[in-house]
Amino acid sequence: MRPIIEFCVNNMHHGTDELVAKLEENPDLDVIEYGCLGNCGECYLSPYALVNGEAVFAPTADELYEQILAKIKEIEAMDELFDL
Repeated sequence: MRPIIEFCVNNMHHGTDELVAKLEENPDLDVIEYGCLGNCGECYLSPYALVNGEAVFAPTADELYEQILAKIKEIEAMDELFDL
C-alpha cells in the first residue's frame, strides 16, 4: 500500500508548501492537502503532516521532510514484518 501524506493548507506558512511539491514528485506516495486536519494548536506552532494518519511534527520544514521519510521507512518495515 502506498503511504498517504496529508497536509493542512493552513500550515503552509511554515514552508510545508515546498514539501508538498517535493513529495508529489514521487509517484509511490499519495500526497493530499486539506483545509484543516483538526490539529489547530500544533498547526499554528510548527510544520506537521499526517503520514498514514499518524501526526509527524518538526521544528522546521526541512526536518519535517526527514521525519516524513523516516516514518515511511518505519511503516514499510512494519508492512514487511507482517507480510512474512
